[in-house]
Amino acid sequence: MSGEHDAADRAHREAQAERLLAAWRTPTGWRYWSAVNNSEVGAWYTVAAFVFFLFAGVLALLVRVQLAVPSNDFLSADVYNQAFTLHGTVMMFLFAVPIFEAFSILILPQILASRDLPFPRLSAYGFWSFVIGGVFVCGSIFFGAAPDAGWFMYPPLTTDLEQSGIGTDIWLLGLSFIEVASIAAAIELIVGVLKCRPPGMRINFMPLYAWYVLVVGGMILFAFPPLIAGDLLFEMERAFDWPFFDPERGGDPLLWQHLFWIFGHPEVYIIFLPAIALVAMIVPTFAQRPIFGYSWVVLAAVGTGFLSFGLWVHHMYATGLPAISIGFFSAASEAVVIPTGVQIFVFIATLLTGRVIFSTPLLFIAGALAIFLIGGLTGVMVALAPFDWQAHDTYFVVAHLHYVLIGGMLFPIVAGFYYYFPLVTGKKLSDRLGRTAFWLMFSGFNIAFLPMHLTGLRGMPRRVFTYPEGLGWDTLNMVSTVGAFIFAAGILVVLLDVMRPKRRQPYAERNPWNAGTLEWLCEMPGKPWGVRSIPLVTSRYPLWEQANFVRDVDEGRFFLPDAEEGERETLVTSVLDAEGVQCLRVPGPTFLTMAAAVFTGGVFIFATYHWYAATAVSGVLALASIIAWLWTGTAVIPEKDEKHIGHGRTLPLYMSGPRSVGWWAMCITMIGDMTAFFSLVFTYFFFWTVNPSFPPEAAPGPGVLWPAVALAMLIGAWALTTMARRWNARDRVLSLRAGLALAIVLAAASMGALVFGVRGTGLDPTASSYGATVWVLILWLAAHVAVGSVMQAYCIARSMAGKLTGKWDIEIRNVSLYWHFLAFTAAATTAVIALFPLVD
Repeated sequence: MSGEHDAADRAHREAQAERLLAAWRTPTGWRYWSAVNNSEVGAWYTVAAFVFFLFAGVLALLVRVQLAVPSNDFLSADVYNQAFTLHGTVMMFLFAVPIFEAFSILILPQILASRDLPFPRLSAYGFWSFVIGGVFVCGSIFFGAAPDAGWFMYPPLTTDLEQSGIGTDIWLLGLSFIEVASIAAAIELIVGVLKCRPPGMRINFMPLYAWYVLVVGGMILFAFPPLIAGDLLFEMERAFDWPFFDPERGGDPLLWQHLFWIFGHPEVYIIFLPAIALVAMIVPTFAQRPIFGYSWVVLAAVGTGFLSFGLWVHHMYATGLPAISIGFFSAASEAVVIPTGVQIFVFIATLLTGRVIFSTPLLFIAGALAIFLIGGLTGVMVALAPFDWQAHDTYFVVAHLHYVLIGGMLFPIVAGFYYYFPLVTGKKLSDRLGRTAFWLMFSGFNIAFLPMHLTGLRGMPRRVFTYPEGLGWDTLNMVSTVGAFIFAAGILVVLLDVMRPKRRQPYAERNPWNAGTLEWLCEMPGKPWGVRSIPLVTSRYPLWEQANFVRDVDEGRFFLPDAEEGERETLVTSVLDAEGVQCLRVPGPTFLTMAAAVFTGGVFIFATYHWYAATAVSGVLALASIIAWLWTGTAVIPEKDEKHIGHGRTLPLYMSGPRSVGWWAMCITMIGDMTAFFSLVFTYFFFWTVNPSFPPEAAPGPGVLWPAVALAMLIGAWALTTMARRWNARDRVLSLRAGLALAIVLAAASMGALVFGVRGTGLDPTASSYGATVWVLILWLAAHVAVGSVMQAYCIARSMAGKLTGKWDIEIRNVSLYWHFLAFTAAATTAVIALFPLVD
């Protein structure tokens, strides 16, 4: 009888596995590219980022060849400018940040033992946006149209249409499109960490990688929007002559530096912290013990992220800032060393107190810490204003930057490739080739960049395409060029190891590193469902600390071991204690996300060439694609209210409000949006402080009447939207539809009143920075009102289709949340333009 029972139990588990396989199977043939499973998207996202990295590396080698000898004519000045600009742009915007997001989309579901992240279609949209934007920006160099003013695009050189060509517009609009992809990925990752952890994984049990993802995702929300706002101001000046950076009309080029570096310096830590996250996963594995000082690492990561937003001015010491400002930012620049040092000491302590297993990933980690330490020490030097004044814009800064970024980011990423490659492919990379690659990269890097410190101290400025002989730079530049090619040879060895045929190589054993974290539950080769059953987690290293853990997962003894209805399902849990709140059904394959990305890309690309009719058509098609994707794949009404998930527990299949992933995504999106808005408000008050007369006497203000009328109508639209949510909860269908329709009318009337009132004063956006800033705030508000009105119309359509009811109400709840933020934006905008500056 026991044998029959075991056979029946085995047959039952096999049937469950077959149903899971059917639900999560990836399409084949041409439909493969419609796949939106995050494992597929993350893998291709990572590949695309690495391709852009290789492209930028080739550009770097061209630059080094040009600088190898004095008076070289290998590259012309124009091509050299395009090459070094694209090198920096691609490394910072198309590799350093995207590789973290791509890699996280790939492995985070496994780290959290989740079947998938909550918004696979959003990840797919971000991936296609990234690829299209990257090809657009990188391809420009083959047509002689690449940006050529540095990866920072300082005005006034770049706002002068005669001095800078179409390349500047390609940089501005192409990167704005890419930044949309970055923010989309950040939303996916933040919500995934907060809401898709396995039951029992309280916030203090989270893997350190998840903590770093959370910190970096939050940093992206606060760092990228100011750059998007700056890009908007920049393009408005270039396209329509709105003088944000023209001193003759009240603008100021330093405004761009503030907006750029309040993004640019946090970006250094946005790049560095994910690499440290890989170190935090790899070091305990090869020390064969839990991390030493888990809480200290978490606090240090949060502290680093917080302090990073107080450092941006140390890039601007040479701009003539007040001494008190320089002193404050110099102190903050020194202070960030403390949490960074805590993390490094924790890793050293973990190794010293463990049983270290020497391996290729750990070798790259050791090299990373050594190189980053040198970069950190030179960072302390340039944080001191007197030294920075001497080294500013010299090759000393180039050396410092590369020691920080390559030591702090690239070496850990290669370590992560060697560590996680079996997780993705089921097969290990070669230890022999890995060690060869390490020594080539480590020696080549130091040969290339260590001499640059001396080159800079001897006075060689950055961004010069050639130099005369006899200045003491000749030998140092030749050594740096040789080192760059040795380093490139190491990268090629890594590429060879990844690309070499592995058909005859056996699959790695399961959990080949004997790690303790959840991602190593993966079978070799892995299954498309990720994890056989979603476990109950009661420790930080469950593979080490929970008895029979792998066996129980494999035998389906935890949650969601089956897919009876053939749907792709994962668990949603509470933010703090990871208690189950929903069985989430994630959407399957679709081409709609690709179409939405293509048409969104069209908006930015057509606008680059001032083809505004095509821009408008592409925008309409992008909106239609996004609405179709939301209609078919979001908030689908299930055939039953609850689902049995195992262990005698049932969870709802539908959830709205603060416990749902959609509500969190909307809230996080609007936080990022508000950051961009506050950047525009900062612009207004920045001009107020730097201009002796603001507004200019010749520039009439909008007054109080029409802004007040517009605000009153917008508050009415907000109130109606809020009431519509309540009416919907009571199934008052006609009240819901009428209230939303009236809200749309009020919103349109409010914008009409505001534009009419301001235009009636004759305020010209091209005459002064005051007029330009007032109008850009109005346009920002109008764009958000238009989006809010589309959302209200969408709710009406869902209600008429019977898909929005008192029971199924996620759309109206999320739209109501959007309008809360919009009401604040409206109040702040009208207050700023109508009441400030206060007139005695």
